[in-house]
Amino acid sequence: MSEARCQLEELLIDAIARLLHGSRHVAVGMASPIPGSAALLRRHETAGETRVSILQSSRLNSFTDGGTEVFDLAAQGRIDTFFLSGGQIDGAGNVNLVGVGDYPQQKVRWSGSFGSAYLYFIIPKVILFRLEHTRRVMVPQVDFISAPGTSPPEVYRPGGPQALITNLCLFAFDVDRGRFRLVSVHPGHSLEEVRDNTGFDFDLPETVPETPLPSASTLALIRGPIAEQIAAAYPRFAADVFGVGPLAREAG
Repeated sequence: MSEARCQLEELLIDAIARLLHGSRHVAVGMASPIPGSAALLRRHETAGETRVSILQSSRLNSFTDGGTEVFDLAAQGRIDTFFLSGGQIDGAGNVNLVGVGDYPQQKVRWSGSFGSAYLYFIIPKVILFRLEHTRRVMVPQVDFISAPGTSPPEVYRPGGPQALITNLCLFAFDVDRGRFRLVSVHPGHSLEEVRDNTGFDFDLPETVPETPLPSASTLALIRGPIAEQIAAAYPRFAADVFGVGPLAREAG
């Protein structure tokens, strides 16, 4: 079916869902409605074969012990894909969730690392996701490494970054070279805009393609059953973006 007009959130949901190909179990952390929607879309596309665990929701995960169970399942190799973000991300795939400035006297403090370093090491596919693509976030070198993008060869590490997707573009991560490669630029944006807003160097293909738009049939799925399902975990997101869910019904 032909492509259709879509919102940025819908473009990202579709693009992330394609990155989840081959994932048997996708776990999504707190405050991640777009990755959560993408995981639900992938589950729909695989007729339920892809397991989705959204920590924000009691209805969309089967965990009984919160973060502890996530760590246990990850250690057992039973989570294939996870999402991480950061206040800063650099060209080596390092993530900073601690703050800006020299540790420990930092001028800005964030929520902290929690289990990011642990999960970054052992979950095979980690997708970095950030809606603010600016030089404030995409820095030459993070001020504090909460979770390293690469490790020395002698370090056992089955996991690590696979991709970085932002409001401007999609990068893939080359583990051997320890750097990002631009995969595509989202519609309405340009390579020059990506360069201007990225503080680190990255590799380029000969021709930079545009991120594909969702098909009309995929958009119908996203705006219908996927929107209703994600509303169980993120009612405000579902109401604001799709106009569905309990908050949208109350407003109506």
